[in-house]
Amino acid sequence: MTRTPSLSHPFLLGFDDIERALDRVAKGASEGYPPYNIERLARSGDEPDRLRITLAVAGFARDQLEITLEENQLTIRGRQIDDKTRQFLHRGIAARQFQRSFLLADGMQVLGADLSNGLLAIDLVRPEPERLIRRIDIVSRDEPV
Repeated sequence: MTRTPSLSHPFLLGFDDIERALDRVAKGASEGYPPYNIERLARSGDEPDRLRITLAVAGFARDQLEITLEENQLTIRGRQIDDKTRQFLHRGIAARQFQRSFLLADGMQVLGADLSNGLLAIDLVRPEPERLIRRIDIVSRDEPV
């Protein structure tokens, strides 16, 4: 079944990238692990809007986590290696791997990441864009120059 493009209106020019981004987000929506929160941090003074993504990564050490930013896609990966030397009588906590991705809007910047008490917090900022107004000259091809 093919999906009808939702941003194909004649007034919406150059939004092909957004259409592809929506497709990518829809495919990644089925990811359930690890659970996460996204919160807006209170503004203080002249600071721009800040967001924080917090993932529950209990059992993962810092060297088992990797955060990458490629173009506008923020990807967090966790890799645990199963310790074969340990003998479990009951195994309720599995050594597992995960990958969670977030698509960031243009202009979003990653400030940093912090791992504390099994929670990985990634801070983001969206600086206020400059409002540019540019006058476009009109040339007339009918009049002699």
